[in-house]
Formats: sequence, structure tokens, C-alpha cells
Amino acid sequence: MTEKQFYQWQTEGGTDDVMRFVNALEAADILWCTIGGIAVNHWASEQMVTLERAEAVLIESGFTSEHHEWSINFKGRSKVSIQLTTEEGYRDFAERGVAADVHGILMRVASLEDTLTGKIRAWSDSKRRQSKRLKDLADIARLVEAHPKLWELLTADLKGEIERPGQ
Repeated sequence: MTEKQFYQWQTEGGTDDVMRFVNALEAADILWCTIGGIAVNHWASEQMVTLERAEAVLIESGFTSEHHEWSINFKGRSKVSIQLTTEEGYRDFAERGVAADVHGILMRVASLEDTLTGKIRAWSDSKRRQSKRLKDLADIARLVEAHPKLWELLTADLKGEIERPGQ
């Protein structure tokens, strides 16, 4: 079973939704990239389009949208929920995004350094649930283990939480 087939099975059709999502944004020439856990999974083994245009393109492609304080969530036909962040701190990530194969799907992923920055930002947010912050910490550790050069970008607090690679 390929990665894409496994993801399709695991998400009950999620591959199709993710590919439609990617294809809709790419066909509309909208600059975007994945962040957070998807970007971590990839890295561990100036003007931006308006959100209104991205949302309209995705709705035209068959997605429904739901607005939240810091995101717009999109739902297709599968169990996959795709989140488009509206947080200002991620705005420039798309410009530095790179092409990547994720679960057998070609998509844009935040750069390695931006992925780490996003995870540090999330981990540092004291309002996030403990379970989310612990996952963020684990994701940071995974990134540093896979890319030891990232150690130098960690805050002192994080260096106290994560072992230095190679020790």
C-alpha cells in the first residue's frame, strides 16, 4: 500500500479532498503552503491573495467553510478537515514554501525554518491546551532530531526541554 493509498483509507477519501484543495488553489494561482503538523511530517523523515478569494475558489470546488477566530475550516466529502489560518504571523510563510510530496500528494510546505518558527510560536502560547503544547514540543524535538542545525534557533526555554542532537 502506498502512502497515498494509506492516507486515502485512513481518512475515508481524504486524498481526493486534499488534492481538490491543492488543485483549486494552484489553478487560481493562489500563493499558499502547509504549516504545522503536515509541514513537520514532511521535514522530519510579497502580496498575498485575500482570504475571501481563496475561500470563494474552494467553495466553488465543492468545499464548505466554517469561520473561527484564527482560521477558516474547510470540509469536503471525506473525514479530512482542512484549516486555513488567518493569523498574521504566518502570512509570509507561503512566499518561502517549497514543493513537497506529502502522503503521495504534491503540495507546498512551509520552509524548514518557518515550520520550526510556527511550532515554537504555538508551543509558546500559554492559552493553548496542554495536550496541544505537548504535541508542539514533540514536533519541535522531531524537527531538531532530523535537522540538528535547528538547535541554534531554539530559545533557552526550549533548549532546557529538548536534548541536543547527538548527545
